[in-house]
Amino acid sequence: MSIGYVNGRFVDLNEPVIPIDERGHQFGDGVYEVIRVYNKKPFMLREHLERLQTSAEAIKLKLDQTLEQYEQLIKEAIEKSGLTDCDVYLQITRGVAVRNHLFPDVSVSTTMTVRPAKQLPHHLREDGVSAIFHDDERWANCYIKSLNLLPNILAKQTAHEKGSYEAILVRDEYVTEGSSSNVFIVKNGTIYTTPLSKHILSGITRMAVKSIIETEGLTLVEEKFTKEDVLESDEVFITSTTSEILPIVTVDGQKIGTGKPGEIATTLYQKFQEKIANE
Repeated sequence: MSIGYVNGRFVDLNEPVIPIDERGHQFGDGVYEVIRVYNKKPFMLREHLERLQTSAEAIKLKLDQTLEQYEQLIKEAIEKSGLTDCDVYLQITRGVAVRNHLFPDVSVSTTMTVRPAKQLPHHLREDGVSAIFHDDERWANCYIKSLNLLPNILAKQTAHEKGSYEAILVRDEYVTEGSSSNVFIVKNGTIYTTPLSKHILSGITRMAVKSIIETEGLTLVEEKFTKEDVLESDEVFITSTTSEILPIVTVDGQKIGTGKPGEIATTLYQKFQEKIANE
């Protein structure tokens, strides 16, 4: 069953638990992680928690538990849910205090949900999905996995309204990432992705894919690329915790490569599934 957790107790998801003065609610003053669980085992959990810590430090938010304690809490929640394949959402905010822009002297708030994993329809992987280009209107510190996601949401909604799965964000003429994913392109057998910077999130699935590319002896180049590079590429695919590895076959209505999922994206997805099984 789906369950929730708030500040030390497990709760029914329908139970009202968020105070009106919660800073996450009022300011987006917090950070989060989404962790995919396969066969009751959270995938790359340590990497997720290390990124959570990095995000918290970046916004001067002092965590009240060690990474080992968060790890145990997450595993306890998975066990209590009884779910085998699920998504864990962990959120930590600066706490509950009367609304004031300055940091309050209060304890942080920790909430979590465990829900059945969102399964993509099989045909999306078989056929690939479409995307649009969208101006990257987010703030400068996108490497922080903060709660401030309104520009991402607007971009994703725009893509949806245009019949597409994802919005590929462009800042100063260069692709940064997707609204909720990292973006890869393939040209003449070489894989390219945007280098890490403050403008993109260090994706956990991006990290896994990078490892697979190295193991398989493929070539990965981390450098900036443009919309034109995307449209002229042989393959495009995105990576994220919930989408895993997903081919993009059209962008702004223009066919990418053959207009079908490419060999490299298909191979990487197969190897990704093997990595999940092995770990």
